[in-house]
Amino acid sequence: MSESFAELFEESLKTVELKSGSIITGVVVDIDSEWVTVHAGLKSEGIIQRSEFLNEKGELEIEIGATVRVAMESVDDGFGETKLSREKAKRNESWEVLEKVYEDQEVIEGYISGRVKGGFTVEIRDIRAFLPGSLVDVRPLRDNETLEGQTLEFKVIKLDQKRNNVVVSRRAVLEAENSVERDELLKNLQEGHELKGIVKNLTDYGAFVDLGGIDGLLHVTDMSWKRVSHPSQVLNVGETVKVQIVKINPDTQRISLGMKQLLSDPWDGVNAKNCCRICRKANRSKAW
Repeated sequence: MSESFAELFEESLKTVELKSGSIITGVVVDIDSEWVTVHAGLKSEGIIQRSEFLNEKGELEIEIGATVRVAMESVDDGFGETKLSREKAKRNESWEVLEKVYEDQEVIEGYISGRVKGGFTVEIRDIRAFLPGSLVDVRPLRDNETLEGQTLEFKVIKLDQKRNNVVVSRRAVLEAENSVERDELLKNLQEGHELKGIVKNLTDYGAFVDLGGIDGLLHVTDMSWKRVSHPSQVLNVGETVKVQIVKINPDTQRISLGMKQLLSDPWDGVNAKNCCRICRKANRSKAW
């Protein structure tokens, strides 16, 4: 070997900042019952506890010759050893992933590990995040306890590594999915179409009807040919109703629905009767 170890060490100083917490890349050169030895171009080989390379099943995830990223804990502790940490490096990698997901507005999986005041804790690649209760779903859930223990997709909406603060939203993921579904459904809907929907909510001015992923407004004046003071006189939440699409606003994507449009107008019958009466009177006048 033409180059001395001292020369190699001097060369490594150009690329590696020798301080606690620095992330470096090394090669596994030995594994025993307690330690994993890593060569990272430093003055001495570094050691890491074997337990840091075990997976959830207790299986060793590393082998001799593998390349790993590790964090420096101490450089030559006085006994000729440099202590490294795989766990700290993995945590740093997790922050890098979260930063990219946050910047690119991508979706990432997380495990809902428990409940806290105001929301839930979510484990994402060994990083603990906070899921506010208001960002769990697009609408309030009656039973939030069923979410615990589930692995779901989230969007990172706040990230501060210095304060170890991560806030995620499940509602943002659902809204994005609903937006895509809504656009597809709108393409297949036309004014005059008749379809069935489920009453989601009642207000003083009407009812919101779920048409299978997209909501339409059934105004109180379009529920019946008779006067309706309040939608609850005609409908119940959860009820399946047959409606007609009265209007689709392409700008706001709002859908107006009607029920009375599917029924015959009672005034048509009245007008027909009046017409017949007029005809009969006219005929009698001619007979005289």
